[in-house]
Amino acid sequence: LNELGSESAKIKAMGIMDKLSTDKTVKVLNILEKNIQDGSKLSTLLNHNNDTEDEERLWRDLIMERVTKSADACLTAVNIMTSPNMPKAVYIEDVIERVIQYTKFHLQNTLYPQYDPVYRVDPHGGGVLSSKAKRAKCSTHKQRVIVMLYNKVCDIVSSLSELLEIQLLTDTTILQVS
Repeated sequence: LNELGSESAKIKAMGIMDKLSTDKTVKVLNILEKNIQDGSKLSTLLNHNNDTEDEERLWRDLIMERVTKSADACLTAVNIMTSPNMPKAVYIEDVIERVIQYTKFHLQNTLYPQYDPVYRVDPHGGGVLSSKAKRAKCSTHKQRVIVMLYNKVCDIVSSLSELLEIQLLTDTTILQVS
């Protein structure tokens, strides 16, 4: 999916995506939707008290792999839909909504908490710290995979803004994007 995402970006830049068969493009988008769905509700912020450090790291790696795969599927889908001169059939509402759902979930539950500790939920239900106290305790070191996910989500949001200019969307979809 990573390779498919980068190739779709190249094809989009060359402006030849519309030369592909519409039926095959729609089938690819439907397959991509299933891959997006796989990682659209996975929380990357694990904290299992009874797991060993190795077990938690393995779970986190597995979840991040699925989340990254879904991000690549999102990028591929929006690259296809935002390519020039695409037929109306490729603007599949379910795929668009799934991309928005994925992006919204991971902004709120993965990226914001990683970059700003104010968004973190204490799994132990401990005392309420002020936002300044939470920020003071936070380390600024970010995992490489989180930075990569951040960059992919930025690309997805940028492509969604392109899509808003290309295709008329329903009011509920527009509200989700905003």
